[in-house]
Amino acid sequence: MASSDKVPVACPASCGEGKEPMGDPTKTTTAILDKGTAMMQSMKQIRQMSLHVCSFACYSHDPGRQIEVHIYGHRVNQDFLQCAVYDSNSSKAHLIGIEYIVSEKLFETLSPEEQKLWHSHDYEIQMALLVTPRVPELVAKPELKNLAKSYGKFWCTWQIDRGDRLPLGVPSLMVSPQDVNLGRIKPELVKKRDEEQGISTEALKPSREGICGPEKKNLIADNWVRFRKGFALDVVETDMKRTAPFP
Repeated sequence: MASSDKVPVACPASCGEGKEPMGDPTKTTTAILDKGTAMMQSMKQIRQMSLHVCSFACYSHDPGRQIEVHIYGHRVNQDFLQCAVYDSNSSKAHLIGIEYIVSEKLFETLSPEEQKLWHSHDYEIQMALLVTPRVPELVAKPELKNLAKSYGKFWCTWQIDRGDRLPLGVPSLMVSPQDVNLGRIKPELVKKRDEEQGISTEALKPSREGICGPEKKNLIADNWVRFRKGFALDVVETDMKRTAPFP
């Protein structure tokens, strides 16, 4: 059994009561210091995040485990987005991973072995599983068309659905919803998301007609759909390198 498929050894962080992360409440003095440093520091990396989408993701080693995700992206250039992934859009959201998104053009430059780690976005957009909270469809349409032709690589670092109250274990590779049995998102998850966001996935579907995926869909991405084989990480003890490379 790979590390990313193991249930954590029982500890307060894995089997404690409640969903909030472990730790004492923030002290007033600490909060004041945080406010002060935030005013003095630029936080320019965070402020460059300009995209927020909500969708769903499945664990590569166990697609039956599905989670809602809120993805906040920073556009590095026309072909590359780097994103922080949270479990909600509330002020108490948990940072649960990172996703990198590349255009079809950049994806085709990757090696076949690398491409296996990436997933497509067209199905989840066409089925209105991916939405842009508070942004009207008409305004979001150009971005949705771009994303539908893109590929993503998403590492989940905190398996919050398992009840973990801290990030435990190794990262898990995630895959996107797909039109196969294991890749179809559970209706109760969609219903919960729709109620929280005040939207209707079914009502949005007609507006997604005409949105197409990559011009030539690469079959190496979404590798699990054809072969029913996912990826799981394992931790292997190894000898440290004792010499630094010569400059």
